[in-house]
Amino acid sequence: MPKAKSKAQQQAAGAALSAKRGETKVSDLQGASKDMYESMSEDELDEMASTDRSDLPDTADDD
Repeated sequence: MPKAKSKAQQQAAGAALSAKRGETKVSDLQGASKDMYESMSEDELDEMASTDRSDLPDTADDD
C-alpha cells in the first residue's frame, strides 16, 4: 500500500478519500486529489491519508 511522501500528498489523499466515501462532492476536488480519486481505490486512499504527518516534509522533492 502507498504511503504519503509529503503533508500535501497526505492532505490530497484525505480529500479524495472523503469524496470516494460520499462525504464531499467530487466536483470540489482539484489537482492531485482529483487524480487520486480517479486512479486509486478507497483502501489505497485510506492508507495514504492515514500516514503519520509528523515526519513528513510539507512538499515532496521531485528527483
